[in-house]
Amino acid sequence: MGLVSVLLVSFCVLSISLIGSDNTVLGIPTTLDGPFKPVTVPLDQTFRGHAVDLPDTDPRVRRIVQGFEPEQISLSLSTTHDSVWVSWITGDFQIGESIKPLNPKTVASVVRYGRLRFPLIHKATGHSLVYNQLYPFVGLQNYTSGIIHHARLTGLKPNTLYYYQCGDPSMPAMSSTYYFKTMPASGPKSYPSRIAIVGDLGLTYNTTSTVDHMIANSPDLVLLVGDVCYANLYLTNGTGADCYSCSFSQTPIHETYQPRWDYWGRYMQPVTSKIPIMVVEGNHEIERQGENQTFVAYSSRFAFPSRESGSPSTFYYSFNAGGIHFIMLGGYIAYNKSVKCDSLILQVSPARQYKWLEKDLAKVDREVTPWLVATWHPPWYSTYKAHYREAECMRVAMEDLLYQYGVDIIFNGHVHAYERSNRVYNYTLDPCGPVHITVGDGGNREKMAIAHADEPGNCPDPSTTPDDYMGGFCAFNFTSGPAAGKFCWDRQPDYSVYRESSFGHGIFEVKNETHALWTWHRNQDMYNSPGDQIYIVRQPEMCEPKH
Repeated sequence: MGLVSVLLVSFCVLSISLIGSDNTVLGIPTTLDGPFKPVTVPLDQTFRGHAVDLPDTDPRVRRIVQGFEPEQISLSLSTTHDSVWVSWITGDFQIGESIKPLNPKTVASVVRYGRLRFPLIHKATGHSLVYNQLYPFVGLQNYTSGIIHHARLTGLKPNTLYYYQCGDPSMPAMSSTYYFKTMPASGPKSYPSRIAIVGDLGLTYNTTSTVDHMIANSPDLVLLVGDVCYANLYLTNGTGADCYSCSFSQTPIHETYQPRWDYWGRYMQPVTSKIPIMVVEGNHEIERQGENQTFVAYSSRFAFPSRESGSPSTFYYSFNAGGIHFIMLGGYIAYNKSVKCDSLILQVSPARQYKWLEKDLAKVDREVTPWLVATWHPPWYSTYKAHYREAECMRVAMEDLLYQYGVDIIFNGHVHAYERSNRVYNYTLDPCGPVHITVGDGGNREKMAIAHADEPGNCPDPSTTPDDYMGGFCAFNFTSGPAAGKFCWDRQPDYSVYRESSFGHGIFEVKNETHALWTWHRNQDMYNSPGDQIYIVRQPEMCEPKH
């Protein structure tokens, strides 16, 4: 037997030995072992508090550039590996009663890039904008941003390191040289090494711990599943509160302190200038202001592959990362097949998101991208009292569609805790349903969720659970199963596998067409110590998707 044959046999033996007869992989359980019995980790009171925002005096959030030099540099993906967006800001924001917006036409949006640090032989020219947050009330301070730039780099090779500078070379006002690595080409055997999943991040000292842990895990991509900087927990004079409505119940409008966005962009630049970040909106991005405007900061500050993925909106879009197709959905934008004309939603017409989702799912080729992952902010399957069944109308509208097309995993935030489900569909254990994972524990100011709806005295009144922003109510008592006739279970539901109130983040590692490793890391643990870990296994031969 030749050396090559020996190596091939050894590799096959090793591969077989990784997956034992009990469906474990190197001692790590897989979803094939399930459904699992529910586990609740008791609350560790040591890690309850300290959700204090970084002050504006912290050097990590201060402006350190001069003039129109770029700052708050960030990367985001397009729909495929050969294109990447670069975003940055030039000029400083203004806040006060009398402000004069900058003219975005006065500064060019240029990115020079290449596979060598020098010379940077390619050039991309983008577009720029300025947004304002204005309040028609005496005593409230208005805001105007610096000049926000977005430029799309094209013609990129897969899995390749690129160097880039952004800014205006005519001033001159160019950034330092940064670098990033493109995603692998889409294919069934081609995947990023690690994808970080984090939600409800904020800008607290807990946030800094989460980000430090996340960086230590060396992700190739970051997914932020809503609630970015929590600027809406502040009055326009910068006065903050853990509970806005509790502390500022007499304000004429729910204000928001836009400089928190700039602080967050500065703090995150060491990460986002090298690692692409894909963001979807959360409730803290709504930020209502005069003239019925909402989501202005969110839609202005980030670049989204909306047009590339056929979406008419920044609130929902899709993209590929190797053999994974990600679908980012909007939980605060019309999601039904049809919507009443008196809907509060002004940004998009009724049913647009649902129709786009149908088209996007129909185009997915599972031979090219075997893994189908969806994410949005408010979870459908959460057993915490906070936000319990709040997104029920979205579940009723969209769950059948996602199930029919065989979505494998769903990531959410919103609830400030960690929870992982068994495979579930319509509140029933189903081997072909997706695994739902809530990671709304990034470290935000509002602290953790600790009460469970199934504990005595914690079940909320159904009338308190409608989606206030969407104006819907769908959360009725269960009609079948162990909780029939009730609004809450009287024990941890069968679909809930593991729940714990602790700050942290997750790492998603797809190994091949059928196996992906999910690891949740708690902030209080060592960097390489998992709080929860499982192999999520696809069974396409048993759960054949619609397309």
